[in-house]
Amino acid sequence: MNKTININLGGIFFHIDELAYQKLKSYLDAIRRSLSDDPQGRDEILNDIELRIGELLSERIKNERQVINESDIDEITKIMGKPEDYLVDEELFENKKQYGYKTTSSKKLFRDGDDKFLGGVCSGLGHYFGMDAIWVRIIWLILLFGLGIGFLIYPLLWILIPQAETTAEKLQMKGEPVNISNIERKIREEFQDVTSRVKDGVNDVTEKVKSSEFKSKAKSGIQEIVETLGKIILAILNVFGKFIGALLIFIAAVTLIALIFGAFSWGSIEMFGLGTDFVQYPPFFFDSIMPVWLLIVLAFIAIGIPFIILFMLGLRIISSNVKSFSTTTKLSLLGIWIIALLGLAFAGINFASQTAYDGAFNQTEELTIIPIDTLKIKMIGNENLSNERELRRRYSSENVYDNDVQKLYSTRINVDVKYTDQLNAYIKIRKESEGKSRLVANKDAEAIEYQFNLNDKDLLLNGYFLSDIKSQIKDQLIDITVYLPINSIVYLDNSTRTFLDDVDNVQNIHDRDMPKHLYKMTENGLECLDCDASIFGDSFNRENEHFNLNIDKNGVEIKVNDGDKNAKVKIDENGIIIK
Repeated sequence: MNKTININLGGIFFHIDELAYQKLKSYLDAIRRSLSDDPQGRDEILNDIELRIGELLSERIKNERQVINESDIDEITKIMGKPEDYLVDEELFENKKQYGYKTTSSKKLFRDGDDKFLGGVCSGLGHYFGMDAIWVRIIWLILLFGLGIGFLIYPLLWILIPQAETTAEKLQMKGEPVNISNIERKIREEFQDVTSRVKDGVNDVTEKVKSSEFKSKAKSGIQEIVETLGKIILAILNVFGKFIGALLIFIAAVTLIALIFGAFSWGSIEMFGLGTDFVQYPPFFFDSIMPVWLLIVLAFIAIGIPFIILFMLGLRIISSNVKSFSTTTKLSLLGIWIIALLGLAFAGINFASQTAYDGAFNQTEELTIIPIDTLKIKMIGNENLSNERELRRRYSSENVYDNDVQKLYSTRINVDVKYTDQLNAYIKIRKESEGKSRLVANKDAEAIEYQFNLNDKDLLLNGYFLSDIKSQIKDQLIDITVYLPINSIVYLDNSTRTFLDDVDNVQNIHDRDMPKHLYKMTENGLECLDCDASIFGDSFNRENEHFNLNIDKNGVEIKVNDGDKNAKVKIDENGIIIK
């Protein structure tokens, strides 16, 4: 029959038989002796070891009356390790990699209070999943601002996950075996850290004492209040600074991802010679002296390097453990960035020179029509070239293929009808373009492809023109003017509605209202023969408001208003009535 003893181990009460107690006491004494050469932190090491032994024993106790026996102590010492195995801890740690010593231990999820921004959740998750805490924080920021669920999950984890307080819990958090060696090493590291902080604090206090700021030994209550408020303000600013850092990381990351995607999609397509079918380049890239892929690389570098710097700045604001770029790296990035800027500046100057001069090419052809004929003007398109459903004047252009050759398709065409004192009608086509010289601009204008056709009494005008694919930046257009002699009759088809450009007419009808009507050419412009007076311009109505002529089935009615005098003439089946 063995005698039982009640002991307190790590704040936990146990019933232990006398032989097991003697073995446990001998074990702890042996540990104490193994630490006698270095008394610094010995008591705290022993306390943590006792706490860990208490936790292990608690796991083996199934009820309060169970007594700890020798076999339990043997199992515990096997887990914790024998004291004689760690008499030379320092050498063991230094040669651990050399002898290939490795002990596995399951990790436990704790909050890391030593490396925390708010509650230590991110750093604890980083230890558990083997990630750096900064990447876990970035993931949380994405959950916060991207999906919006981080505001709910983070507080729950803060409440549910315990914080690693003891040395054993800190070792378990990092997946390290909780034994004598690791506990001793961990506490010594903490003591060294505390010692360095104390030294720094003492030096700082010494400097301040020597200065005039600390001449007085005591502070008044107002000073303490001000100091407390200052700490609160600094804490708020610190939180705000972390938010700014997170925002910088988010903006920089999104921008860099977009740049990488754009550079690879545009640059690779151009380098492999796939053309511009898959992407639409900005006008800046066309007719440049540099290849498109090089312009893309230069633009990526010029925009990307500042955002890389912003990304690193955000990381350093969030975590002080992030190292900055070395001086060599900084100077290299600066040099590459300057080269990219110079390359883009050169391309910009070249781009500006491509549109420095205006050029034109005029084409005039006679229209073989009889003066008594009614000329019908109509715009026609080509459905095989353009994807647009409606033919209309647009200021934009599109890339099309004409006989397997890529060209620029544009509908920027202006149509006008004017009076000529010549006997025959004719058409004048003016092609306009820009270029780096007057000669080049004139040649580019002449190279514009445009056609029209006079089919009996129908003048069929193409509602589009084709030009070289590199002419996107050259502001090309075509002005078409149809000259008709006096008393000629013309009908404007509805297809001309968006192409008419400031056509002179005596009734001041707007261009959009002119199609689908017959007109007679006069010396003052076109005169509508079948238009309703409601589409006449206001100025025409004001000029003719003193005279009103109405012809209908009831006869003819003429009203004249000349200031103070009015006159009315009515002609019907009853005869002529003058008032």
